[in-house]
Amino acid sequence: MNLSLNSTILLHDLIIKKESNFFIVENSSTGEFYQMPKPAIEAIDKINKSQNLKDIELYLEKNYPEEDIDIIEFIKQLLDLGLIKAIDNEEIAFNSINSSATGFKWISPRIAKAMFNKWTLPLFLIILTINVCMFISFPHYTPTFMDIFIFDSMVANLLIYLLLSLILIISHEFGHILAIRSFDLPASVNVGHRLFLVVVETDLTAGWKLPSKKRNILFLGGMFIDQLILFTVLLVKLTVAIDHYLINGILSVVVLDIFIRTIYQFCFYMKTDLYYLVENMTGCYNLMENGKNYMAKWIPFIKVDKTSTTFEGEEKIVKLYGLFSFIGVILTMSLFIIYFIPQTIYLMVNTLPHLMNPIGNPYFWDALVIVAQFILMISLLIYSIRKKRKSASA
Repeated sequence: MNLSLNSTILLHDLIIKKESNFFIVENSSTGEFYQMPKPAIEAIDKINKSQNLKDIELYLEKNYPEEDIDIIEFIKQLLDLGLIKAIDNEEIAFNSINSSATGFKWISPRIAKAMFNKWTLPLFLIILTINVCMFISFPHYTPTFMDIFIFDSMVANLLIYLLLSLILIISHEFGHILAIRSFDLPASVNVGHRLFLVVVETDLTAGWKLPSKKRNILFLGGMFIDQLILFTVLLVKLTVAIDHYLINGILSVVVLDIFIRTIYQFCFYMKTDLYYLVENMTGCYNLMENGKNYMAKWIPFIKVDKTSTTFEGEEKIVKLYGLFSFIGVILTMSLFIIYFIPQTIYLMVNTLPHLMNPIGNPYFWDALVIVAQFILMISLLIYSIRKKRKSASA
């Protein structure tokens, strides 16, 4: 196959939607979405009209003199993205398996709209504000690293914490699922990782079919559920006198978990829900990649992503990303210093010495299970990292 200015190009069926300063292109064959500037869209339109590539290049050079126009290079990019069906009547072999989410269609959009509608965002902001005010007014309800240690048995503490965390994670992801189902769109759930933390992620790719403003609720769906649960628990702690240590302990663990995960959302150097919300609101959809490219000018170990381009008008947002990334690093370090490191030290100090106990001692088995849990978490992390690398190299 020899690609030239005289080649004839046949594209797959593409659905093009205008955003603020650019366009979203959907490959209807694979369900994948791409962000493209106006010159690219005009080139696609003319290719679909079977115009000569040389004429297309001359037209773009005339109308976009500030752009570096190379129609052959553009065709190669479309080829890499799998958007070309044939070149010179020679069909292009490409994996056309639809990778878009197809799950959770059994959830009725009508039911989902009962929770996620035009009143959800204002209600979310009100609940979030009330929760912050309650922590300020009643500082003794601010969680501490000791809140997860309800029992003398470390296994029991971890099991309770893991169980509650799992329930809260499922609730969080179910918020995203309900949010996208309220628009009658599908979703899927995958296991991933951020840093060394194993996370569950909901695929909201189908949300690109929606207008930008309506996508906001998709990213905030999980946090809305989090804050609703946190508000309920804080209200119970404030208004109900509970003397039972186990119930008090469970409520404190719930507060701790949601408190940490809410702070974690502001760590913009990772792609959290709030990161995606900022991307969507600013229209800078490669914010992390472009931000890293900008910071690479001063930080040599940051790898430049040559596939990402900063569009006109995005420069200020990209520069601000560096500041927010730095704040995110500070927040992460604070969480480690205040919570994670003290918890780990306390756990190990009160667990590992029991490995020297006789096998018949219950605390020996308590320590052994703790070690096994750490091995399991590390294994899940390694699996997640390998899966991501394999996906990136495919």
